[in-house]
Amino acid sequence: MQSLLEALREETLVLGCGNILFGDDGFGSCVAEQLKRGGALPENVSVVDATTRVREILFDLILSEQKPRRIIVVDAIDARKKPGEVFKISVDELPKNKVDDFTLHDMPTSNLLRELRDLCGVDVVIIAGQVESIPEAVNPGLSKALAESVVIAAAEVLRACG
Repeated sequence: MQSLLEALREETLVLGCGNILFGDDGFGSCVAEQLKRGGALPENVSVVDATTRVREILFDLILSEQKPRRIIVVDAIDARKKPGEVFKISVDELPKNKVDDFTLHDMPTSNLLRELRDLCGVDVVIIAGQVESIPEAVNPGLSKALAESVVIAAAEVLRACG
């Protein structure tokens, strides 16, 4: 198992975000696991299932002397698209309900992504899956629409890796 410190040394760092206990919010984590199982990752790519720790990872990355050239964030977003749709979105295009709450948690992760992009020169790519719903109480498992999109998102990540 590769450590986070080792993962930061790679050219591309893929972060799967979300909480698998809250339905579609676990999309990014499911995509990260699919990528790890798939075995088709280029040599210079690391995949980390960041779960709900993405803010801490990004903060550590900002402070680190060693940074990847590219970060690909995979997360579930409500952008008012068709449930299960997979799409790329820039940090600047995040929906208002996600700008200061990128992974449905406390800290403005979008600010950390902007800092990595603007001040550290890291290419930031966001690959999103349109949620069907995110429950307010524990309810594990993706909706059918988003579960069917995990493989599509994994393929999109591989394309973004070059």
